[in-house]
Amino acid sequence: MTHTTTRVLDPGELGAALAVLESEPVANAFVTARVQVAGLDPWRLGGELWGWYEGGTLRSLCYSGANLVPICAGPEAVRAFADRARRTGRRCSSIVGPAEPTAALWRLLEPSWGPARDVRANQPLMVADRLPDDIAPDPYVRRIRKDEMDLIMPACVAMFTEEVGVSPMAGDGGLLYQARVAELVAGGRSFARIEDGKVVFKAEIGAATAQACQIQGVWVAPEYRGRGLSETGMAAVLRHALADVSPLVSLYVNDYNTPARAAYRRVGFQEVGTFMSVLF
Repeated sequence: MTHTTTRVLDPGELGAALAVLESEPVANAFVTARVQVAGLDPWRLGGELWGWYEGGTLRSLCYSGANLVPICAGPEAVRAFADRARRTGRRCSSIVGPAEPTAALWRLLEPSWGPARDVRANQPLMVADRLPDDIAPDPYVRRIRKDEMDLIMPACVAMFTEEVGVSPMAGDGGLLYQARVAELVAGGRSFARIEDGKVVFKAEIGAATAQACQIQGVWVAPEYRGRGLSETGMAAVLRHALADVSPLVSLYVNDYNTPARAAYRRVGFQEVGTFMSVLF
């Protein structure tokens, strides 16, 4: 039998970890971006990176931080990660990743970690590599400046609360969430259209590598919905992402959000896979 083991990666295994992560650049963009910036030190990374080894070779990973994320994980690796997660106890606010390993991981963890607050089993993963021919980018969508944090934060909180079902300001008073928004603004990855001092459309490039990036936090103010702002706004953010960040731009969306899926398709995004999220 082939010997398999699971353990926390040490800093000297950065190259091996990146080789696994970069084998699926779109699906793994979130964790890849964090590892490229922070390395494998748990304090800088914001969590641990677990490795599953087969015959001494690193084959699969699992990020364990605010999210639990299985990476390139087959059935054996998922079982090993579930065993480790049960032993350490739940520290994450969600399990998220490609649908098949995430569903398998949740089946194994649900008896001890359940019930979940929400399970979103079908979240299409979409990708675009060019601008649409028939939708002009909104010329009023621009990068948010560092001195506009007070302007963008209410929109970010509204989006998060609507999408996740809880306010990001709960718990620590929103300190971690505000820090994340500020990080994206400082990095030039927060975009919005502002009218009369109010954000009416916004989105961020949340994870970014040289191979792929991921758009997140897409939101239109309720009173402005139905006017096509999501399409022209997304075309504008897509233009920035392709020009300045990476040749592949991705996002994932809830399957039941029919208007958003239709808007993304019109902008040129195509479904290439499925994600799943388990929210606690």
